[in-house]
Amino acid sequence: MSSSQQKHPSRILIVGPSWVGDMVMAQSLFIQLKQLHPEALIDVLAPAWSRPLLERMPEVHASIEMPVGHGKLDLGKRRRLGHWLRQHNYDQAILLPNSLKSALVPFFAGIPLRTGWRGEMRYGLLNDIRLLNKQRYPLMVQRFVALALPPGAALPEALPRPALVAQDRFEALAQEFGLNRERPVLALCPGAEFGPAKRWPEAHYAEVAASKIAEGWQVWLLGSGKDRDVCADIIERQSDEARSYCENLAGRTQLADAIDLLAQADAVVSNDSGLMHIAAALGRPLAVVYGSTSPDFTPPLAEKVRILSIEVECGPCFQRECPLGHMKCLQELPPQRALDALDELCSDAGEATRA
Repeated sequence: MSSSQQKHPSRILIVGPSWVGDMVMAQSLFIQLKQLHPEALIDVLAPAWSRPLLERMPEVHASIEMPVGHGKLDLGKRRRLGHWLRQHNYDQAILLPNSLKSALVPFFAGIPLRTGWRGEMRYGLLNDIRLLNKQRYPLMVQRFVALALPPGAALPEALPRPALVAQDRFEALAQEFGLNRERPVLALCPGAEFGPAKRWPEAHYAEVAASKIAEGWQVWLLGSGKDRDVCADIIERQSDEARSYCENLAGRTQLADAIDLLAQADAVVSNDSGLMHIAAALGRPLAVVYGSTSPDFTPPLAEKVRILSIEVECGPCFQRECPLGHMKCLQELPPQRALDALDELCSDAGEATRA
């Protein structure tokens, strides 16, 4: 153990990831740190977009905006930020990205213990360098939590699960977006920033929506501005009457709104995406569609989840677009699988409520 390493750090800086789903999974690390060091203050250095997520994680003391865009060096800005952070007297920095650039700010801040996986050549920048055994830690969340522990220490049998605490803003959001809770809410998240090879066809989502509306539900479609046309297509495929029970919120909400609206959903169907991880961390009954990717690395970390996928000879390929052009892994995954999963999840939720 380094002479600068402290058994009980009082202030910890986390250099956070750059993707929504990864930031949600990072909460498992924050929870683990608070279990080990209840009095410690945990600050997270991360892109500005992540602030609404971090505000809904009780373990986080403060979020600090990273002023440099993803992938950019901008050494001067990183040095100035590091020098500014010296006033906080951090005992430890834990780096979740594996890049050399991510190690610069903690180094410039003079933080005595700087922990991270070896990654890009970071010798000197880090002084608590861990060598990653991917077989020992196959899941990303395991790799995050392991950084809270001494090198080589066994992970807890049950890893902490992300647990976002939504803000109760439904009345204001309902007024802003014209929503109500007169019917149970099915939230659909049909987008995926990664690419089309993660997106279940609109026709399949439309069939799920039509079936649930016929059962007396309403449908909220969530996503970024890039997903607005996809969501509109799903609504266009409904009957005139069914359309009145659909609301296209894609591109209209900020991340904070999307989190707090997902917290109101009675069930969620999503692709493998950042919103999927948010829904899981909110404890929503969740059916997740996997196409080109696999739940073997970044699964939803919750109990009320059903994974929907089919085996294909060409997958999982982890490509943004289908290399063969047929999207078989998604096209041949029938909507009924999602409907059956929703029936099971909502039945379980009803039984739990009655208990």
